[in-house]
Amino acid sequence: MEPEPPHRCLVVGIAGGTGSGKSTLARRLARRVGEDRCALLSQDNYYKDLGHLSVAARSRVNFDHPDSIDSALLVEHVRALKKGQPVESPRYDFSRHARASGGIEIPAREVILVEGILVLAWPELVAEMEIKIFVETPDDLRLLRRMRRDIADRGRDVDGVLGQYQETVRPMHDAFVRPSKDRADLIVPGEGDNQVVVRFLSTALKSFLAEPP
Repeated sequence: MEPEPPHRCLVVGIAGGTGSGKSTLARRLARRVGEDRCALLSQDNYYKDLGHLSVAARSRVNFDHPDSIDSALLVEHVRALKKGQPVESPRYDFSRHARASGGIEIPAREVILVEGILVLAWPELVAEMEIKIFVETPDDLRLLRRMRRDIADRGRDVDGVLGQYQETVRPMHDAFVRPSKDRADLIVPGEGDNQVVVRFLSTALKSFLAEPP
């Protein structure tokens, strides 16, 4: 009996600042490549659980620093998926700054998209990637997008969003996110309609999938 061929897997990292459009790019790529062949891992689900802290203490945590993310678990899950093993990612509740009950089943697929502001900041995670993409978007547009998202989806107000941006988001972007762009294989624009980028990247990924193992 011949042994089964090794699981084929292409890991694509998609990074960029808050509000850059990286999550939108990742979702559009996943749909275009096909959800039966592509899985998506979001860094946002890997924030460390702060349920043991008071609500006031949670609000003081710097969520834009790499230490706020359980990067070891994220790397562990990427490595498992590359071996053909499904994983259960955490689920995060941003309104409470704590993990929600239950996880998210992530099946092993031929293409694994890993997206988040810091996914190119950890060398051990970058080492698992075959393609590294950085989405670059003007700062003013990123702030506007973040404000809309946090107010609509995360229960924040304008003062809270602006205060967090000035105190942690922008300093951490300059310290960790922007420098991680140097690790990218491809830098793409995040303003306007990115359908051209999506078509280009999805065609490249489908070409990989069409190649014999």
